[in-house]
Amino acid sequence: MDYTTILYQEKDHIGHITLNRPKCINALNKAMIDELDQLFDDLRKSETARVLIISGAGEKGFCAGLDMKETATEMFERSPEDIYKLQSRTSFLYYKIRRLPQPIIAAIHGAASGAGFSFAMAADVRVISGDARFNAAYINIGLGGADLASSYFLPKLIGTGRAHEFLLTGNFMSAQEAMQLGFASRMVEREKLLDTAYEIANTMVSKSPLGLMMTKEAINQALDMCSLEQALHMENRNQAFMIAAMKIHKND
Repeated sequence: MDYTTILYQEKDHIGHITLNRPKCINALNKAMIDELDQLFDDLRKSETARVLIISGAGEKGFCAGLDMKETATEMFERSPEDIYKLQSRTSFLYYKIRRLPQPIIAAIHGAASGAGFSFAMAADVRVISGDARFNAAYINIGLGGADLASSYFLPKLIGTGRAHEFLLTGNFMSAQEAMQLGFASRMVEREKLLDTAYEIANTMVSKSPLGLMMTKEAINQALDMCSLEQALHMENRNQAFMIAAMKIHKND
């Protein structure tokens, strides 16, 4: 598929998604929603991509959120039914991200606001530059502060107290705060951002492909489990399956 708002390249089992609307800080519009939706479907079935990196084109930032000049204006002209359909389709992107079997590393510079903040939250690992900043911009434009899975992801990532503050105020989280709160795993110089993301990706690619998939699955399932017993049961099942699979491959 030929893309107009994103770039995708793959080498040595690492897929690299670039949000590619740099003139508007890679803001999400309908075309980008459609293209990401299709790409995520393709990647879910991929037999070659084992790890994914997502980054933003240009110098200004990772993703400024929803394109207010295009998509938001269009929303206000639609019926409530159509608005709900578009909102649901946009939000489902973040569910699809979490369903992808590949671990996802977000390489983030500059602003990651609104939908961009949610892309960062939906990733498995966040590598940031010193100028990175994040905010739940929804509440700043008269909408609810919880949107695009932010009310689900953020409390789990940084705890409820600070998550409530960011969601209710729309204030920015600085790169330093992101590191202090455990939101990001590494902060590096801007010119080393992608190199660091690829370094982590290469380490992951060196592991068992099935092990990577089942580890991400286990983490996803554990986020929603109600008890330690459930988590142990799922982990035990996965490990027994992996050991059995290793024995089969060893005997082949």
